Amino acid sequence: MFHEKNWGSRIFDLCNVLLLTVIAVVVFLPLFHVLMASFTTAEELARKPFILIPAEFTLSAYRYVMSTDTIFRAMTVSVGVTVIGTLTSMVLTCLMAYGLTRRDMDGRKVIMFLVVFTLLFNGGLIPTFLIVKNLGLIDSYLSLILPTAVNAFNLIIMRTFFLNLPEGIEESARMDGCNDLGVLFRIVIPLSAPAIATISLFYAVNYWNTFFNAILYINDTHKWPIQVLLRQIVIVASQFQGDSSGLGEDFVKPPEQTIKMAVIVISTVPILLVYPFMQKYFAKGALVGSVKG
Repeated sequence: MFHEKNWGSRIFDLCNVLLLTVIAVVVFLPLFHVLMASFTTAEELARKPFILIPAEFTLSAYRYVMSTDTIFRAMTVSVGVTVIGTLTSMVLTCLMAYGLTRRDMDGRKVIMFLVVFTLLFNGGLIPTFLIVKNLGLIDSYLSLILPTAVNAFNLIIMRTFFLNLPEGIEESARMDGCNDLGVLFRIVIPLSAPAIATISLFYAVNYWNTFFNAILYINDTHKWPIQVLLRQIVIVASQFQGDSSGLGEDFVKPPEQTIKMAVIVISTVPILLVYPFMQKYFAKGALVGSVKG
């Protein structure tokens, strides 16, 4: 039977609602300000440091950012690296995580210790760069994928999720003639959709935001991902002194701050559009994967 809530429970629920509402507003307002500021005019942006509704909407910042086909090429690079990188990372992470759940695998504890060890210590910037260089990956898209192909934290979450699956299901599959790979791809992975969606989102965000590795390993400007190109646009805009050749006689360069806002929107919106499709799996995958050690 359902019991009516007492006054203490009601006050507790009200406090939770108010607290979450305040947090939501604090998080949402800066994002909304960035979006609206990217559509505002130079004069209004100079007068108002914080804008929620522009008095006059303008696309001048986006016209400036989109004034070259280079940005579409960079967007294609980022999408390709994100898709291929996420698929590669998920395959490697699932294979390794499943192997580490097998109690009959020799050296399982040693490998798990090495995985956890990398959470605290790593080889450092210079050794990593030398490895990438000696492998011939400089100016290769693989340099944006392979060095970060397996994340130790994501691997631990995936392994923990696999450990939570009922052992009887795996035993039944083996009785039906499935080998290790058959159990993994036919039983374990279909049952792990929440965890896979969650970890995929983690990897996708990481690859989409690839910036530092691209600066280190990619010298060819034609292979720059979107984050590096947008940084370059901001730098050029800050040094721009009014030369608008090629953009039209009526084009007036928008203020540097407006360009920064437009850059933030362009680099953030694509990955945000992915989240609604994975939201239903996200909370369940993140929580269930952290229950059992």
